[in-house]
Amino acid sequence: MTARTSDIEKAACVLRAGGLVALPTETVYGLGANAEDPAAVARIFQVKGRPPSHPLIVHIASAAQLDDWVQDVPATARLLAEHFWPGPLTLVLRRGRRVPLEATGGLETVAVRVPDHPVALALLSAFGGGVTAPSANRFGSVSPTTADHVRAELGEAVDFVLDGGPCEVGVESTIVDATGEIPSILRPGGVTREDLEAVLGYRLAVPSTSRVRVPGQHPSHYAPRARVVLVEPEKVVAEAELAQELGHKAGLFLPPAFAGAAVKAHAVVALPGSMAAYARGLYGFLRELDQQGCDLIIASLPVEEGLGLAIANRLRRAAGPRPS
Repeated sequence: MTARTSDIEKAACVLRAGGLVALPTETVYGLGANAEDPAAVARIFQVKGRPPSHPLIVHIASAAQLDDWVQDVPATARLLAEHFWPGPLTLVLRRGRRVPLEATGGLETVAVRVPDHPVALALLSAFGGGVTAPSANRFGSVSPTTADHVRAELGEAVDFVLDGGPCEVGVESTIVDATGEIPSILRPGGVTREDLEAVLGYRLAVPSTSRVRVPGQHPSHYAPRARVVLVEPEKVVAEAELAQELGHKAGLFLPPAFAGAAVKAHAVVALPGSMAAYARGLYGFLRELDQQGCDLIIASLPVEEGLGLAIANRLRRAAGPRPS
């Protein structure tokens, strides 16, 4: 834990005063506000340029506080909270009275989680309430996994940046709709489908659309400035070299199978062999190719199991249609 106690107390004071605090979690850095302060919550949307219909996640200090923020909690939701909190799992449940509609995008459901990061937990404990915290970046762009990423993108729009070091997971939390009898995964993330299924004892659906709006569903999301193009793994090198010949500044996500290959591209990121390391570095890799001036990024989807499902989800959104 890198943040000093004085920094945590200062951050708690900023939240109590209606300010915005960038805080570390195990997934990505969040842009936090007092979950019970509609004006502070509205500032999140303003700073991010986020549509007000897109709900936020309420972060709480422990599973024991769940009933303070939601109602009608099914047994399956309590089971998942018991196994995966603190951790990168978000549960969508019926909104409790403490949660303003400004935080839910006008929905009667709310997304809640307990982050697994000592600095975030210390802040939540010191603050004594819930904190709404989407990723601390402009809406639709690459999520931040270090405090420097936050400072570079949001600057003085954030009242205080609480530095907790690099994020360990690197992709956002898994979001599970727990409002019904049978849960479903609305956004793959840091808790794998396989881990959830092992606890529940049955298969979980991962629908491409859902009746419940949640973060990360916009057609273009997690996107760098460069356009992302997805191709088959065996074609990534040829596509990058072709793009370079056609005048692009092509960046390449080089799969481990091509390690050591000489590639004619503007910039190359050699991907790690483990999915955990890939997830932890994903957003940093995208930022790196942006910083090297690439206008095109060639990548392939990993096998969609374990954390590969979350990585593939993020790459698809990054390659999605850009706003006109």
